[in-house]
Amino acid sequence: MLESDVFRLLNEDPTARELLESTIPARLAYIAVDGTPRVIPVAYVFTGEAFVLGSPVRAPKVAALGENPAVALTIDDVEQPPASLLVRGMATVTIVEGAAPEYVAANLRRMPREYWAEFEREAAEMYDQMALISIRPTWAKVFDFKTRIPEAMVELMQDRG
Repeated sequence: MLESDVFRLLNEDPTARELLESTIPARLAYIAVDGTPRVIPVAYVFTGEAFVLGSPVRAPKVAALGENPAVALTIDDVEQPPASLLVRGMATVTIVEGAAPEYVAANLRRMPREYWAEFEREAAEMYDQMALISIRPTWAKVFDFKTRIPEAMVELMQDRG
């Protein structure tokens, strides 16, 4: 998939935008240092060029991404018919001082405004350093199950007549 197609989909497709701007956490898939797969929910911000999230420096995903930066993300809603944004990409990890602004912003968008000040204060107190993970998408796809249905399902429906 061409990089321009990836970013066009992520930045211009209405379903992709709706999912990216929602409060739904992304699910991050990566390969742990023991070679087994992991999937975890993460709060993120999408900058238009990368998914950015913060993590404790000693979190297992930080070490794993240092060994194998290939990842996948999904953001799915629970409406019917469902919508899904699927992303593959490469992660880079940077250690930053304090609670990264991207980490704070990612978490604030998921909580009521009355908790913001307390969360920001607690994050500033908790983190002397943080791993800032930036995921640059290399592939993306949207399924809305109205006009964009997984090909295997289309084939199954055609086989059934």
